[in-house]
Amino acid sequence: MKEASSERKKSSLISWIMRYASTRRVLYQLSVGTALLGALLSMAPYYMMARVVKKLLSGESSFSAYQMDFILAALFWTLRTLLHSISTSCSHKATFSVLGNIRKALCEKLTRMPLGDVQSIPSGSLKSIIVDRVDSMETTLAHILPEFTANLAVPFFLFLYLLRIDWRMAIASLLTLPVGVICMMGMMRGYTERWQNCIEKTKLLNDAAVEFINGIEVIKAFGKADSSYEKFEKAAKDGAYCYIDWMKSTLWYFAAARSIVPATMLTILPLGGILYLRGLLSAPDFIMVIILASGLIAPLFTVMSFEDDIAKARTIFDEVGEILGRTEMHRPMKTEEEPKNSGIVLRDVHFSYEKGQEILHGIDLAFLPGTVNALVGPSGSGKSTIARLIASLWDVNEGGIFLGGTDIRKISFEDYNRRVAYVSQDNYLFNTSIRENIRMGRRGATDEEVEEAAKQCGCHDFILGLEKGYDTIAGDSGGQLSGGEKQRICIARALLKNAEIIILDEATAYTDPENEALIQRSLAQVIKGKTLIVIAHRLSTIADADQIALIEDGCLRACGTQEELLRESELYRRMWEAHISSRDTDREETDHA
Repeated sequence: MKEASSERKKSSLISWIMRYASTRRVLYQLSVGTALLGALLSMAPYYMMARVVKKLLSGESSFSAYQMDFILAALFWTLRTLLHSISTSCSHKATFSVLGNIRKALCEKLTRMPLGDVQSIPSGSLKSIIVDRVDSMETTLAHILPEFTANLAVPFFLFLYLLRIDWRMAIASLLTLPVGVICMMGMMRGYTERWQNCIEKTKLLNDAAVEFINGIEVIKAFGKADSSYEKFEKAAKDGAYCYIDWMKSTLWYFAAARSIVPATMLTILPLGGILYLRGLLSAPDFIMVIILASGLIAPLFTVMSFEDDIAKARTIFDEVGEILGRTEMHRPMKTEEEPKNSGIVLRDVHFSYEKGQEILHGIDLAFLPGTVNALVGPSGSGKSTIARLIASLWDVNEGGIFLGGTDIRKISFEDYNRRVAYVSQDNYLFNTSIRENIRMGRRGATDEEVEEAAKQCGCHDFILGLEKGYDTIAGDSGGQLSGGEKQRICIARALLKNAEIIILDEATAYTDPENEALIQRSLAQVIKGKTLIVIAHRLSTIADADQIALIEDGCLRACGTQEELLRESELYRRMWEAHISSRDTDREETDHA
């Protein structure tokens, strides 16, 4: 993967464009072709003007002698404008396809990366790269191929024609160009470091903004508005002044280039005058050189100005390449070996997060098809880690996880995700209707099926009590609903998926005991033939499980039914007694209230 990342970073800008242009490459080719043709046609008016000047100097006074020159000049200029529009339209269509393909590649990459690697990238930075940074390349990619080509072609052909008239005047027309090159070198000095600094400051600003907005409730509750806003304000100022300071340092170079480079008359008029006075250059040729030279430098200056955009695009592509080059979880495109059933087996599983301290130490555990299984243990023991590994959010470091006798690394992501439904404690709802949030469990499900899943999870009644019922918008991250309501909707989504394996990672933590009991009864009815794995903080809810696995310090300490663990495990006995005591205390407080 490192080699792949390095290769992407070494790729040229054109290579990136062609890689993600896909079927739109023809549009880029058409864009370049029409741009070149338009560049050739744009030279015609200069030639026609030179013909007119020659006729005027020769004493031609009849308007009819100039009429065809004017018509051809107008025609060629109109055709050039039309070709430019066609070229720009083609390049923009192709560019939007490129940007869309890059975003798709990034999003697909995130789905193949271990969850920990995705979470290690700040959400503000990811948003900045996928949305803002990729979008900022639109102007560069849409214009660089056609306009860069055309702006190089025009001065090239003009220079060839100037050489044909007089080689000395042709060279004189380019004498201001070295000044522009020197100025561009001054502007580009330290470019990589400055641009990288701007990128980092922009990322920090995005991260600070996301943190400030997401943490506004805590900030207000603990009176930290001033200190938190100061952090955001500093990030905003740094994000602005990194560009302002950079602009100030290059302003004089830019002004000098814009002033001196186009001033070709400074060299052409003196030299042309001397040659004309000595009889080495005719008056018509001198005037033609003046006319043609006026259109020689401006396109070259435009080409030089593209260097800044190209450098920015390369930097952004390096950022994209860094993400695309990250390590992926090992899964085939198509399932190599079909599982025999819905049983899950963990064999000598070792795991650590991001090469840190090992969390799981040789877990051997089996969940038989069609059984209810519970993972219990002290906080931080590794229960949720096991659930996430089974849900294929990470890959094990050693050992293996097998579904129906097949190593899950031989099952495609799409196939495995179809077989497994995972609901975590940190539930997420999208900013769409509650109906569509539940329907995400199975695309194409009818409204009746959606509502039936909601009834099974005890959320049908409270949904009907909302202002718009099932059409109520859940809000960002489900912000319009309580924690318990979000959990029940997420469980309904998982049930609607009708997967072979259902994993509930403390998915009822925010649910009141009455609704939790309802969910447990509903699950008992719908999981027949399915494998259910539950992590629950209320031990009474999993007392009837077919198997309870006790996890402590990343090791499997005991495994069996409720009665077996109460009889054989001192740790489980203490946990059970603490749970019963806590439940009795809660009941007494409720009765007293």
